Amino acid sequence: MFKNLLKGLFVIAITAMLNTPAQAFYSDMTPDHWAYQSIKFLTEVGVVVGYPDGTYKPDIPVTRAEFASMAIKALGQESTTVAQDIHFGDISPDFWAYDVIKKSVYFDLIPDSKGEFYRPFDSVTRAEAINMAVNAIASKEISQQKAAELISKSYKDYEQLPAWFLMGAAKAHVLDLVVVMPGREGMMEANRPANRAEVAMILYRMMQEAKLNPNAKLAEVMQKRTADGFIVDNVKVQGSIGIVPAGTIFPIKLNTVVGSQISNVGDIYTAKTPNNYVTKEKYLLISENSDLKGQVKFVQRGNLFKQHGEVILRNELLVTPNDQAVMVYGVATLDPAKIGFWRRIFKGASVQTKSGEIVNLRLLAPIKIDLTNGFIYE
Repeated sequence: MFKNLLKGLFVIAITAMLNTPAQAFYSDMTPDHWAYQSIKFLTEVGVVVGYPDGTYKPDIPVTRAEFASMAIKALGQESTTVAQDIHFGDISPDFWAYDVIKKSVYFDLIPDSKGEFYRPFDSVTRAEAINMAVNAIASKEISQQKAAELISKSYKDYEQLPAWFLMGAAKAHVLDLVVVMPGREGMMEANRPANRAEVAMILYRMMQEAKLNPNAKLAEVMQKRTADGFIVDNVKVQGSIGIVPAGTIFPIKLNTVVGSQISNVGDIYTAKTPNNYVTKEKYLLISENSDLKGQVKFVQRGNLFKQHGEVILRNELLVTPNDQAVMVYGVATLDPAKIGFWRRIFKGASVQTKSGEIVNLRLLAPIKIDLTNGFIYE
């Protein structure tokens, strides 16, 4: 009875998730906010957090210590042990951000200015935030002249750029790491404090680029997870990212009985991944027993002398073992696999699956997966 109760609650939750329009992730954020998707993703993976009152406060500035913490989390290095010390005059080992600032130095995001001040409570400027993001990435060298030409042509306030930031700004422009708020197009605003919305966008873009082209020290520690399982063909591996193309076929194990004579359009189904999905190199894409959820999108009843039965399922949600819920769209068509001679003539075959039966799901859109931790980029 208890299992049936849990099953009922599970189905109710699924129905709500599939049929409820997107809601604001924080009470002061709406899905149409220009940085919403970045903030939502970074919240899901634990890089940023909201305030106790349920707000995100996208317009307030971020301190230099807070940004260092966010950057290290975004790069997945919060658990990495770093032995070497740092030598800032205003940072002691008992300061809450000492460890993340030390890692920021070790991974070459910032220089260790021996004896100088770090200024942890100052607001991080846009130049400082963007430059740290650039330093996480292995990028092509660029000449001073080329950098000056690129920045002067692209930003109206280029003359206000700090001299130390010229190279970083040019690389950031090439790497699309310069986040410009709506209404401020063509402005670098290098010296302005970066707000929490801008920081989220910068970190999100840094994460994606660093997974493809990390700097030398990050490349040493960004190890991809490996496993045995169902090999997914045609996955493109770029750095630490696996890109699964549209049209890829996954086997999924249905938890729900569906059939041409019993199912109706709109019925909810649930399923699980029966195996680990891995690349040909054995990099883990999606773990075994991840949950899949969707709806019956088409039903054709099997009618004697008229038509064979058919059911089309549309997958809409994937929940991974690390509790990330993402929209993953795919279709599975259930039709009579083998029809005898007389059935071909008279028609009317029906189709019905059993709980635990395997069907093939075809992806409708590509998905990008972080091979170091399994997070999926929407």
